[in-house]
Amino acid sequence: MKQHQENNIICVTNRSLCEDISVFFEKIQNIANAEPYSIILREKDLSEDEYLSLALRVSTLCCSTGTMLFVHNYPMAALKCSADGLHMPLHRLKEYMEACPEEADMVLSKMKYLGASCHSVEDALLAESLGCNYIVAGHIFDTDCKKGLPGRGIDFLKDVVNAVSIPVFAIGGINKENYHKIKEAGASGACLMSSLMISNNPKELLHSLFPSAPSSYT
Repeated sequence: MKQHQENNIICVTNRSLCEDISVFFEKIQNIANAEPYSIILREKDLSEDEYLSLALRVSTLCCSTGTMLFVHNYPMAALKCSADGLHMPLHRLKEYMEACPEEADMVLSKMKYLGASCHSVEDALLAESLGCNYIVAGHIFDTDCKKGLPGRGIDFLKDVVNAVSIPVFAIGGINKENYHKIKEAGASGACLMSSLMISNNPKELLHSLFPSAPSSYT
């Protein structure tokens, strides 16, 4: 996987954290300006048509800064908005490849990146066997997004990293106090959602989280 920056940070969107849609687009522009590795447009409540409409506009914002857009869950939407990648829940990806093999071959051949969300070593191995060239593993630490569910921890992350040969991005409760732990465990980077979506200055946030980040953050 190409190293866009020394610290590979993927932003996972959640427009419910914004007051309205205009604020959401403003947030996306600010996040893109902060130069994360990519943005996963994860808006699970939308129909495919609604999602595509949103993705087309977000794609324009990403293109303006050279930030990669990974479409979540909808393969044809990824194709129609010329996304750089497709990210899917693992079970959904497996079902799609089995139910629509010809369409899947066509769509996936157009994607630079294919990723899946994994919650076990077995998931990670399956994702790699399906052709994923990165995975997101979590949740690692306790987080308000998964209230009541303890994080799977660093040992889990190490097991996943050691089981596969593709980059592993950690998700869940990652901040400046624990980011070094996921890197020491072998993760290629981290996914951030809430902290970036509510930040008024994503570039400053990334710099504060990762003081060793390159000067493009400042």
